[in-house]
Amino acid sequence: MDANHSADQAVSRIAAAIGEPARTRMLLCLMDGLAKTSTELAIVAEVTPSTASVHLNRLKTEKLVKVQVQGKHRYYCLAGPNVARALERLSVLAGDVPTRFVPNTPDRLRAARTCYDHAAGTVAVFLHDRFLAFEWIQSCPANDAGTYDLTQLGAAAFQALGIDIEAARALRRRFAYGCLDWSERRPHLGGALGAALLKLLLTRKWLSRDQDSRALYTTPLGRREMSTRFGLES
Repeated sequence: MDANHSADQAVSRIAAAIGEPARTRMLLCLMDGLAKTSTELAIVAEVTPSTASVHLNRLKTEKLVKVQVQGKHRYYCLAGPNVARALERLSVLAGDVPTRFVPNTPDRLRAARTCYDHAAGTVAVFLHDRFLAFEWIQSCPANDAGTYDLTQLGAAAFQALGIDIEAARALRRRFAYGCLDWSERRPHLGGALGAALLKLLLTRKWLSRDQDSRALYTTPLGRREMSTRFGLES
């Protein structure tokens, strides 16, 4: 079999995978960049959960989606920007604009909450993104995907905030990683560093705990400090 024929078959398989209506709806739903469960995608695709699993396995086989495991849950997202670009171009040809998926999460938990011993929610995802943008944290090599380490700049910055980096590293747990957020479907900061950050935010009274739930609240002081330091919008 020559290379051209092999390429033709590969294109045909991918086109067939995208072309099935239920799978198309799943892929277009994932274009917002948010990870979703198979149950959520089954609802979007208007199929049963078992049928959705079959469709998702097909999409995974063709490297159109990838799976992120978070605890006992499995979240699906597009395999990469090249897939998103291909879907975008197909949507332009079809004259279709994908609708945005909105997670069904109570507002008080979506804004900020605890995720075991670190912060989650909109505020936590924002801080995670700012730490990356400031180059305080950086991804570890591909063989340790999802794990972060501090840059020299980041080590100095977190220590200046009042976090004991050496104490966090000494704990028998992962130092820092991207923990997929339940409501935002993008990572917040987990691990020993994430736990140390939450402790700092509570100690400095930038965040306060709700006594009856996992909800966290940004205090007026916290809004001022995080606006000044990180650009957090009210």
